[in-house]
Amino acid sequence: MTTPSSTETSPVPASRRAGEGRRRGDELLSIGAVLAYLRDDFPEVTISKIRFLEAEGLVEPQRTPSGYRKFSSADLERLAYVLRMQRDHYLPLRVIREHLDAIERGEAPPALPAPDNRPGPVEEADRELVAATPGGGVRLGRAELLAAAEAAETELAEWESYGLIAPGPDGGYDGEALQVARLVGELGRFGLEPRHLRAMKAAADREVALVEQVVAPLRRHRNPQTRAHAEATARELATLSVRLHAAMVQAGLRLRS
Repeated sequence: MTTPSSTETSPVPASRRAGEGRRRGDELLSIGAVLAYLRDDFPEVTISKIRFLEAEGLVEPQRTPSGYRKFSSADLERLAYVLRMQRDHYLPLRVIREHLDAIERGEAPPALPAPDNRPGPVEEADRELVAATPGGGVRLGRAELLAAAEAAETELAEWESYGLIAPGPDGGYDGEALQVARLVGELGRFGLEPRHLRAMKAAADREVALVEQVVAPLRRHRNPQTRAHAEATARELATLSVRLHAAMVQAGLRLRS
């Protein structure tokens, strides 16, 4: 079986999924195998995320007599569809469920928002750093951020109280804020609370100050091309900084294992 393509194809309706699983039982996948497939296109997906989507009724894997989840290829396609709609179009689960319901009825899903009328997609850099579209193209209101991050108002308020997330001058949130919200939420599922993440925020602030030292002279230059080069340099330094941080954490964990 091949992995789902990254194109926006519709998932297979539930009416066909149960029969497929029985006809092709040898192709049913464990949740670990599903995670391995999905991570090619969605590197940040976790088993907790898959279970959450199941709890929300967006996928219904079969269960073995001992209770283990078994996913068909159609289930895999549905999960990829949900994750793609979240990542590329910032659709909340409520809207994605409407898409899936329409597909179940044999209808075309609702039209996606036009590019000019929706937040721009968040793009990856080395699959480790996810940055907003340059120039602040991603702008979300508070309700949109909560929906896209699948967070509660109380959670966002707590994250803001610890300085992990902050709105812009216009009261909106950019792509980085959304990414931070999603990651903080994922860490919370492992028992890491906002107070535990203050050290990470402090380290990030120090890295920002270091990058600013390098690019500040370029930003003050009169030449517009030089100032544009400053922004490109800042993004490159940010990417390298994140890669270095990840490598150091991995090296430290290996030394302690």
